[in-house]
Amino acid sequence: MHSDRKHSPKLLVRTCRLLPLFVFVFVFVEMACVAANCATPSQAPSVRWQPQALSNGSPVLFEIKAPVKVRAISGLWMGHSVSFFRSTVNKEWYGLAAVPLITKAGAYELHVTETLAGGGTVDLTRKIRVSSAAYPKITVKVAKKFTEPSPDQLTAISADKTLKGKVFGTVTTDRLWAGQFVEPVSDPVSDIFGTARVFNDQVQSRHQGLDFAAPPGTEVRAINSGLVILARPMFFEGNCVVIDHGQGLLSLYLHLSAFKVKEGDQVHTGEAVALSGGTGRATGPHLHLAVRWQGIYLSPAILLKLRVPAK
Repeated sequence: MHSDRKHSPKLLVRTCRLLPLFVFVFVFVEMACVAANCATPSQAPSVRWQPQALSNGSPVLFEIKAPVKVRAISGLWMGHSVSFFRSTVNKEWYGLAAVPLITKAGAYELHVTETLAGGGTVDLTRKIRVSSAAYPKITVKVAKKFTEPSPDQLTAISADKTLKGKVFGTVTTDRLWAGQFVEPVSDPVSDIFGTARVFNDQVQSRHQGLDFAAPPGTEVRAINSGLVILARPMFFEGNCVVIDHGQGLLSLYLHLSAFKVKEGDQVHTGEAVALSGGTGRATGPHLHLAVRWQGIYLSPAILLKLRVPAK
């Protein structure tokens, strides 16, 4: 015991001499990690999404809780770029995306890149499970011209196809939508998204929208803010309005009886854009709402239920 007390001062001096070396090594390792864009545990972002259970055809709202020093976040999901924005309410980052209807069940990766104030980046990859949704199948009857169009009607259909290709390819860089998405009408749903449809026992398709049993003349409202990029009659869609919400998100309103907006108009959430009807390929009066994200049709019903941060 006496011998330990005799040497303890020397041990303390030796430790103090080595302390600067320990500090240097720690700082060097930290600097090397930053230079290599390494993610330390405190930098690793927390990723959540809604709905929690994803399936084919579903929209998905990614939520990332990141440090204050993060200045921008970008993502890659199923081959599509995801743009994130920071909420002024809770300071978390949000990015809207979708799961294509043809997606098979399995685990898919979300790649996230955070850009820091100093210019460095932090990368994260998260595997997310996607299940297969069970969609019903129905048989419907429509006028023969919609399954066996005449030459003149084929010309009109071809012109519509060219126009839709141009309109559907619209990708506005800025996000024009903000806050919660709202229902276009208050009427009950008459047909859900994803239903397999057989027309006159010949033409098969999949219902890529949400139908509301809206009586003719019902006021149709924009589900969110955006720019009207189409407002005209089409062969299959009837009178049709398309709103560009930015970043590849479009909403479509079909079978309308009258327009209340024109192409080029800016609209706000809940603003009247048309009156419902039964024009085009329709079995009766109703409103067909469709939503596309970067070319992917997604379930409007799920989109309307997402908890989106306030404006």
